[in-house]
Amino acid sequence: MPPYTIVYFPVQGPCKAMHMLLVDQGQSWKEEVVTMETWMKGSLKASCLYGQLPKFWDGDLTLYQTSRRRPCWCGVNNGVEDLCCKYILLIYTNYEAGKEEYVKALPGCLKPFETLLSQNEGGQAFIVGNQISFTDYNLLDLLLIHQVLAPSCLDSLPLLSAYVARLSARPKLKAFLASPEHSLWNPGREAGGLAHFLSPRPIKFSSEKKKSYFQTIFIISVDYLETILEFSPYCL
Repeated sequence: MPPYTIVYFPVQGPCKAMHMLLVDQGQSWKEEVVTMETWMKGSLKASCLYGQLPKFWDGDLTLYQTSRRRPCWCGVNNGVEDLCCKYILLIYTNYEAGKEEYVKALPGCLKPFETLLSQNEGGQAFIVGNQISFTDYNLLDLLLIHQVLAPSCLDSLPLLSAYVARLSARPKLKAFLASPEHSLWNPGREAGGLAHFLSPRPIKFSSEKKKSYFQTIFIISVDYLETILEFSPYCL
């Protein structure tokens, strides 16, 4: 039986970096997919420490999603989340009108990560320290998504560009990134699989049921965004 359990909706969302970490470290896990019917009943939400999913369960240890700012030791990850917040706002609220300005400003938003890399073994190591961490997976995920939105966004940032190539080439991670589990649709999940809610790719729904379900997940993601803004209003 897999040692870890992830409880979440049938989207990748904030679980994406977690999946990348577990795969890269050779770990197995099982997933408990939460349907909207279950979530709307309220009992599961009430049982979550911060009223949010995902939930990560390892025997006696249970961790819950929270939008609250973390302590300074993972301040780099806070920077990743701040850029993620801006990205979500673009995709969901201002994509057509705001994309050009967002892409133009993107190298400046990514520059701090380039600087951090340069300060750690000349950019040949990880974003912090000498071992890969969750922040690396979270940053890699965000950079890969932005390369879909703006393929040339790293052209002026050679260390970040090499960082993405280096991490993406790690054998287990490379296989995962090329697998169906990392694709836009994941047929193995309940409800037919749903799009990664951060993906800028156009979404084509094969049925009204999937479209309706995705719209409900969208409401959840907006609620998540509002929570981020409550605790991190300056991310805008």
